[in-house]
Amino acid sequence: MTENPALHALLEVQAHDTKLDQLRYQLENLPAREHRDAAAGALTDTEATLAAETVTRDDLARQQKRVDDEIELLKAKRQGFDTKLYSGSVTNPRELQDLQDEVDSLSRRISKLEDAELEIMEQLEPVEARVVELDSTVEQRRAVLDDAELRLTASDAEVRAAIDSEEAVRVTAADSVPEALLAEYQKLRSGLGGIGVARLTGSQCGGCHLTLSAMEAARMRKLPADELGHCEECGRILVP
Repeated sequence: MTENPALHALLEVQAHDTKLDQLRYQLENLPAREHRDAAAGALTDTEATLAAETVTRDDLARQQKRVDDEIELLKAKRQGFDTKLYSGSVTNPRELQDLQDEVDSLSRRISKLEDAELEIMEQLEPVEARVVELDSTVEQRRAVLDDAELRLTASDAEVRAAIDSEEAVRVTAADSVPEALLAEYQKLRSGLGGIGVARLTGSQCGGCHLTLSAMEAARMRKLPADELGHCEECGRILVP
């Protein structure tokens, strides 16, 4: 094949397109993005656990408050009966016994409630400790996520800058390729895994890496400059 500058320019376009494909893949699969996503997931999980533990703590705290309020109410009531019992205002033995029975009954009830309150406090203590621990963990994981976001932003910007630079060079290379040839290349590239043109090295296609017949390879090398050669296996444009 007579030397065709347009085909060599097309090979250069292909090289830039391949590089752009690699950069775009890199952009979509940045390790920094995986780290950011992992940090975000860890934070979300910890926040969910904290929320659940907080609900448990608050529920126990409300139970403790209700029991404590009832104890205080019963103590006040017992104090009233106790005061009346020893005030001297009641002299009837039957009434005095009834007052004593009320005091004893209230004391038993208060004792049971105090035992129940102690059980709640024993349940509440480790939950409160867990909430404090999770609060600290959430803050730590927020800091990790913030750092991961910064690293992702920097990595993203670096790759995007490389893409912009490569695209500019690609535009310059494409200016040397006739529109019709460029259009055919784009069509082939879109259906052949991103490779629309390749070199013919010996008898092997640089695109599909299959070997052409010796006769076909020789024929392709004798094509006039204005005629394109295509791989008989994959259909890509071949440049001898």
